Amino acid sequence: MSWRPLLSKNLKELRIHLCQSSAGSKGTRDFILKEYAAIKEANPNFPILVRESSGIEARAFGRYAYGQERKVTLENLSKEDVEGRIKTLAETRPSASER
Repeated sequence: MSWRPLLSKNLKELRIHLCQSSAGSKGTRDFILKEYAAIKEANPNFPILVRESSGIEARAFGRYAYGQERKVTLENLSKEDVEGRIKTLAETRPSASER
């Protein structure tokens, strides 16, 4: 089973930051171009925020219940590696000690 329909099970919000032109954000741009529509189709009410800024390091933030957040770096990763990092955020549940 794909992880995409389960994105909103653990996460409350996904934020992706990237540079619109740097080589380090290429995998993140490719991920957004090829996967965003399928993710939104599987999770139509789930907030996915994509923020572009010149010169910024590619990264993703997952927000969980109780305001808990986790960050993963996406800089210089391939599209497949970016997908793996997003999947890790989606499948992760914060432990009680992190709340």
